[in-house]
Amino acid sequence: MPSCDGIRDEYIECLLRSECVFIKRHSVEECVKNKDLATLIPERCHMLRQSLFECKRGLLDMRKRMRGHVDDSSKWSEE
Repeated sequence: MPSCDGIRDEYIECLLRSECVFIKRHSVEECVKNKDLATLIPERCHMLRQSLFECKRGLLDMRKRMRGHVDDSSKWSEE
């Protein structure tokens, strides 16, 4: 069964290196929940958060369980 550990680790690392946590010394929870502080988080972290959400949702989706995990990036590399 595929896991989302890789994406989760990248997301956590991105948050820890963000300006909000690393320079301003706010907690990760404060930076994620507070909309004003969220502006200090890089766009890459927001994209990783969305990817993590989609990965976790895919683990629960019964249709994807039957078909298996689909890697969209491989679809484009064959062209």
